[in-house]
Amino acid sequence: MIPRIIEKLITERLLHTTKSVVLYGPRQVGKTTLAHHILDQLTLKTLRINADEKIYSDVLASRDLNKMNQLIQGYEVLFIDEAQRVENIGINLKIIIDHHPEMKVLATGSSSFDLANKISEPLTGRIWSFHLFPISCEELLLQTTPFEYHRNLETYLLYGTYPEILSYPLEKDKIAYLQQISQASLYKDILEFADIKHANKITKLLQLLAYQAGNEVSLSELGNSLELSKETVNRYIDLLEKSFVIFRLSGFSRNLRKEVSKMDKIYFYDLGIRNSLIGNFTPLHLRNDAGSLWENFLIIERMKYNHYHQLYRNTYFWRVYTGAEIDYIEEGEGNLHAYEFKWKSKSSRSGDSWLKAYPDAHFSVIHQENYLPFISDPERFAVP
Repeated sequence: MIPRIIEKLITERLLHTTKSVVLYGPRQVGKTTLAHHILDQLTLKTLRINADEKIYSDVLASRDLNKMNQLIQGYEVLFIDEAQRVENIGINLKIIIDHHPEMKVLATGSSSFDLANKISEPLTGRIWSFHLFPISCEELLLQTTPFEYHRNLETYLLYGTYPEILSYPLEKDKIAYLQQISQASLYKDILEFADIKHANKITKLLQLLAYQAGNEVSLSELGNSLELSKETVNRYIDLLEKSFVIFRLSGFSRNLRKEVSKMDKIYFYDLGIRNSLIGNFTPLHLRNDAGSLWENFLIIERMKYNHYHQLYRNTYFWRVYTGAEIDYIEEGEGNLHAYEFKWKSKSSRSGDSWLKAYPDAHFSVIHQENYLPFISDPERFAVP
């Protein structure tokens, strides 16, 4: 099992607080495996429930304390896998928690928009929420050397880092697995829990977004291409965000007249999924989107690092009408830091424009020789 950075924090929350823990994340990223591993280490008497099993989900959806008591009596920990499948799971968990404050509860779900709606309001102040991503750079570096990681960098940019992908040595098996995910489960939550009138347009929308990854996206242009309204496209993108397929980055602006901030950029949580959607696994030196893949890779790996280490940052990109553009901005703890991502070169012309506009801010260029401190342990890779 690949060690997961977030394991220690989840364990501490379960053992040393009275709140329940909810673990969100895409399908196939290892939520169930991680949960079972944590519970095995706790050595507490645990009731493990798969919400796909109707006999259990019916009881957990009953709002009947007597029925639920019969189910959970004698256990110290309640684990519910795929909790979004339980009707009114938040209200029913509230009943359990209110009457059994000593019971520890761990729940997983692959669909944030559904699970969050059912849990957040009834359990306000009673839960810790965490997000599990595909395997991070930092997690891989617990098992390999920086040299080996960099040697496999192209593989991560082409095939992503879903746990199962990393177990396949052959490229054809990686591609087959990604195609299976894309076709079988990528949109499953959306189709099950959202009222989608044009389900076939979801795939087409994702393909258009895949080609535009790292670029500003016009909802109107997407709508024209898909023969959908701008509002419908925005709703579909919102659903895809909440089911952990894509995420948006907004433009940074302090209301300077020359700054552009109306349209968002869209990135993928996993590059293997992105490349599978457009059927392109061509080596990097033969493709014209290597820079976009590099940008997406660095942003998602930075997101993983910040989340797992509870570093709360506002994130943006920056562009001005004169043409200067910064790939990634982080704002937090009173600091403003801009990063330009370069796949081949080590220099950027945009830094001068940024520092002229924001002289108290910081600027760095991230390239192949210095990217590890940006997406992993800065102290471990600090230059002496």
